[in-house]
Amino acid sequence: MRRLTKKKALNLVKGLDAFPKVPESYVETTASGGTVSLIAFTFMAILAFLEFFVYRETWMQYEYEVDKDFKSKLRLNVDITVAMKCQYIGADVLDLAETMVASDGLIYEPVNFDLSPQQRFWHMTLQHIQERLREEHSLQHVLFKSLMKDSPSSLPPREDQPSQPPAACRIHGHLYVNKVAGNFHITVGKAIPHPRGHAHLAALVSHDSYNFSHRIDHLSFGEKLHGTINPLDGTEKVSPDHNHMFQYFITIVPTKLNTYQITADTHQYSVTERERPINHAAGSHGVSGIFMKYDISSLMVRVTEQHMPLWKFLVRLCGIVGGIFSTTGMLHGMTGFLLDVLCCHFRLGLYRQKEETLLDHQAVNDDIIPAEDLPH
Repeated sequence: MRRLTKKKALNLVKGLDAFPKVPESYVETTASGGTVSLIAFTFMAILAFLEFFVYRETWMQYEYEVDKDFKSKLRLNVDITVAMKCQYIGADVLDLAETMVASDGLIYEPVNFDLSPQQRFWHMTLQHIQERLREEHSLQHVLFKSLMKDSPSSLPPREDQPSQPPAACRIHGHLYVNKVAGNFHITVGKAIPHPRGHAHLAALVSHDSYNFSHRIDHLSFGEKLHGTINPLDGTEKVSPDHNHMFQYFITIVPTKLNTYQITADTHQYSVTERERPINHAAGSHGVSGIFMKYDISSLMVRVTEQHMPLWKFLVRLCGIVGGIFSTTGMLHGMTGFLLDVLCCHFRLGLYRQKEETLLDHQAVNDDIIPAEDLPH
């Protein structure tokens, strides 16, 4: 009974076979079929190879949500060189709540405003990249994917000794500010607290020494990521006169970055700029200096690096192999059928031509009169 049951089950399984085997004696191979098979296998190998490169490629996915973190502090990273001596200028932050942020995290370093050849080459390269980023926004995806925490810093150190004493000031470091709109500024005199905000001791500095030509080597918000290029990095402005105001209006967007290289909480920003001379007689009022007014967006961007899953790659690979195999088989069958039809048509034409020739010969023979039948 068990053997009969197994035999019935085996016969049932054989009846469900969707891939019946054809005996080799019934299979006929041709040179044309071998040629088509070789072409099909070549196309399969090429497309599978290219599909593997598509599988290895990654892309950035952007998601938007409301930023619910309003209690934490915002880190401001600064590296600016101003063409004035350090004892003549001061930098600080005043936010929307009239809170003055201490600038203890900033370092004032006397330097030369002119760059060395190596630093100038780096600066020109950075400006060229900024121009390309404004035209090709997709380059930002490449920058996101190439971020490394241990990548080298931006501006290389000076390799030569300047011949003149330092006449400029490099202000670099970081500050922690409240997550509200604020104003980071660099102006004449050191900042002092004031009941109505703050003030700068600018009375002891001569107007002839004012020169707010500046170069922004780095300005970012949030966790500092080496390798990123921010919109103001590489900006260089030259003041045409002593009393001049430079304004930058910045909109900050909180960004959570999650790639295969790094995971970080950082911030992107967009900026518009304006500059004008200070001339009270002409009605252009204000204070000479560099003013960066920033505002924080309520939306947060989540940037995630995505990769094609393995199952999708296998499905696409099967589609390539099956599609080419089926298409080439169908084309080969249609081509063979058309060739057979053409051959039959050609043979039929030859047969009809021979038949017409025979009929013509027979008609000529019927029209010839025998010699004995001719009249004497």
